Amino acid sequence: MGLTAEKKAYLEKLCGKFRRDVIDALYEAQTGHPGGSLSVCEILTALYFEKAKVNPADPHKPDRDRVVLCKGHAAPMLYRVLAEKGFFPAEEMKTLRRLNTRLQGHPSIKHTPGVDLSTGPLGAGLSAALGMALGLRLSKIDARVYAILGDGDINEGMLWEACMSAVKFKADNLIAIYDWNKIQLDGKSADIMPQGDMKAKFEAFGWRCISCDGHDIEALCSAIDKACEPCGLPTIILADTIKGKGVSFMEDQSAWHGKAIGEADYKRAIAELGGE
Repeated sequence: MGLTAEKKAYLEKLCGKFRRDVIDALYEAQTGHPGGSLSVCEILTALYFEKAKVNPADPHKPDRDRVVLCKGHAAPMLYRVLAEKGFFPAEEMKTLRRLNTRLQGHPSIKHTPGVDLSTGPLGAGLSAALGMALGLRLSKIDARVYAILGDGDINEGMLWEACMSAVKFKADNLIAIYDWNKIQLDGKSADIMPQGDMKAKFEAFGWRCISCDGHDIEALCSAIDKACEPCGLPTIILADTIKGKGVSFMEDQSAWHGKAIGEADYKRAIAELGGE
């Protein structure tokens, strides 16, 4: 079922708000990862505000959907979305990466409400997500696991081992969403480790592949709906995104993977995002 015009406008407005607030938090902290946080915005918004079955009033409910941010460095955007959803107060964003905060540099299941897995080491998240999906099936719990991948994940052999295993065990309650901005810490993926035809690659491993514009909230929701249709296979959504999306001088720039935001850049970024 497609989004109504009103719901689409609401979700797009949320994305603008989330981008501004994440830039605010990163500027105040003077540390963190702006590029990947901005690129994953629509993906997280579509999941938490439209598609994933989660309840902040009962965050450990056994039949909830699980969301695993495999690219854990994009935690600032995850935190802002979780806060808006009601897992903790939005004001807590001011404590991002501070001493004794619940909002650490990478998501922590031990400290942060709403986080289903501690992540950071790239390549490991999909394996854990597969284990969750199989555990749910063994427990006869009707729930899905959404694993959000980044370009650094794709370079890791452990990820491809998980891809093989997911097909072997017919984990069709596992949905990966690839925040495919084509840039990682040190530069463009095509220069560091060429990825080739990603759709053909995942299909060769036996996955169902769906492609969409990762910044089109309606296209993402439609792709997730299709991914939820039973087929006996795990599904990956190849979400075409732009690192640093929404801020012109951050877009498609590896330098903004984890760069502190200075005052002049902060003011320019907020202005471009429609703030004051």
